Amino acid sequence: MRIAPLLLLVTLASGCQTAADHRAAVRDPSEQKLTLGTAQREITNGMSQAEVAKVLGSPNMVTCDKSGIETWIYDKVSTEYVYSTSSGGVAGLILGGSGNVGGAAVGSASQSGGAATRTQRTLTLIIKFKDNQVNEFTYHATSF
Repeated sequence: MRIAPLLLLVTLASGCQTAADHRAAVRDPSEQKLTLGTAQREITNGMSQAEVAKVLGSPNMVTCDKSGIETWIYDKVSTEYVYSTSSGGVAGLILGGSGNVGGAAVGSASQSGGAATRTQRTLTLIIKFKDNQVNEFTYHATSF
């Protein structure tokens, strides 16, 4: 019966997670790799497909046209929603990970007022290869 108090302690402690802890727990590790800055800094004409995959990971889509040009498309949508309160209770927090809205909620039952922010970002990278080397690199990024 020593397990019951331990389980109770773990359950109670998990409710005391900070916003930073929660954000780290729900954040997708691939999010760190696939950024516009990384692509602009690392992708250059003449790179091999293996080098591109090492920098950016696997693409979402691969196509090849009849002239032998292979195209890799990386497409990412990220939405983050943060809510916090200034009442006497624990701050409320709702975070959305890559590709979705919502997530876990932590907060006080007596929330009297607060602020919310929502940010959505999209990133599409298009890399064309000729003879297994980068021949063309284009991108489209939005933030709203």
